[in-house]
Amino acid sequence: MPLDLQTIQSVVPHALREIHVPGLGERHSGKVRDFYLLPDGRRVLITTDRLSAFDRILGAVPYKGQVLNQLSAFWFEQTRAIVDNHMLAVPDPNVMVVTECEPFPVEVIVRGYITGVTQTALWYRYSLGEREIYGYRLPEGLRKNDPLPEPMITPTTKGRAGEHDERLTCAEVVQKGYLDAPTWERVMEIALALFRYGQEVAQRAGLILVDTKYEFGRAPDGRILLIDEVHTPDSSRFWIADTYEERRAAGEEPESLDKEYIRIWYAERGYRGDGDPPPMPDELAARLSQRYIACYEGLTGQPFQPASYPAQDRIIAALQAVR
Repeated sequence: MPLDLQTIQSVVPHALREIHVPGLGERHSGKVRDFYLLPDGRRVLITTDRLSAFDRILGAVPYKGQVLNQLSAFWFEQTRAIVDNHMLAVPDPNVMVVTECEPFPVEVIVRGYITGVTQTALWYRYSLGEREIYGYRLPEGLRKNDPLPEPMITPTTKGRAGEHDERLTCAEVVQKGYLDAPTWERVMEIALALFRYGQEVAQRAGLILVDTKYEFGRAPDGRILLIDEVHTPDSSRFWIADTYEERRAAGEEPESLDKEYIRIWYAERGYRGDGDPPPMPDELAARLSQRYIACYEGLTGQPFQPASYPAQDRIIAALQAVR
């Protein structure tokens, strides 16, 4: 049975905000994931329910971490023919054990549509009158949520928690020394192949993969690896295909199954990332959870099996064999 809104809202207080696992050493924290470095060259990634948007932590969304972790595992398996990845094992719905590697210092964002409300989004910059964006010349007359003539790669730097990402052009990635030219050319080739495949899978699920973020790293043996997460509602925008054209023609926002739902809610209240964000209501967190679960079920074709809350004890038990 699908999880109803009331059930999800009842577990908002138990959502996984952080975790401490005894015996694994020092805990490190990113925007969404807590992680531990093991002495044998592995990393334990624990995907929490923290919600990051506008480069801020806005709150916690029940089952979000589970959706991200299990959906990334699905995509890592599906895309091995395109590029190797860092996944080794998934011992718990919120946990992934991965190969430790050297992350590349840029995020690779591929955009198929002009949309978005954040300060780095194509539509936001275009709506301010910019036409030369990320090194691309965009034509006049585009409307919000229009498809682009072809997918665009728009890299950014990696901002730490609480910091904004900075926009780069494709040329600046090499010019500013973030990556050497052959590596960057290969990364762009991989990113476009991943995006095309993601669009095909999304289309079969009745969804539109609008844009997405990829992260890559270098394995100890020199291979380029796909890392972090792939085609999740956190790293991507997904629209419902059946209603897209009708809503676009009416000037309405597409129905989304991703955290753009939250971004729009905050933007409508005047918040775009500067200063302290308004508190996120429990009902809003629960409604976003429903969207994430629907996205997972559509893309994987499998029913979502909610893991138990509170999550800390089950995660610690699952990691006993990883030490």
